[in-house]
Amino acid sequence: MNSENGIISINPDKKEDDKKPQFETIIIAPHPDDEVIGCYSVLMDETIKPLIIYTSDVDNERRAEAAQLIKHVKIKGQLYLSTIPTKFLHPTNSFYFPHPIYETHPDHRIQGIGGEQLARAGYDVTFYITEMNAPFKFECKDSEKKRQLLDACYGKQSDLWKYEHKYYLFEGYDKWVFK
Repeated sequence: MNSENGIISINPDKKEDDKKPQFETIIIAPHPDDEVIGCYSVLMDETIKPLIIYTSDVDNERRAEAAQLIKHVKIKGQLYLSTIPTKFLHPTNSFYFPHPIYETHPDHRIQGIGGEQLARAGYDVTFYITEMNAPFKFECKDSEKKRQLLDACYGKQSDLWKYEHKYYLFEGYDKWVFK
């Protein structure tokens, strides 16, 4: 796998299927707080302990905020990488990427394109949204807990959801099937 401008380039014939995966669920979050806004249900699922890969260069203050997440949810770890290392490209892993169409932030779209490339190569990819402008959004059943988690971890970003309730009221997942 190579990366140029954050876009994933893979050889679909070269999957590391002879090794047991270290992580079964991997959330690709361009920025700290995207993983909670877009994948709250995944984070709250007791049967899943995802690895979170943040792909944008963020300052130490944002990293310190993201580090609070481990105090509130069960995750395997958090990494700051511009690309996804090939060791994570295992056919049994599930990936969560920002949606390449419905997301409006350029960083989200670029990572979504990478997710589309993985999906086209046969990997298990689910797309999530943070903008909540997609036709497949649904009401978050624990929206108040989602807001509390956002406040606990990302309090300095709270102006985003103070007036824009969509960030904690809704979620949306989309799965593409290629044959």
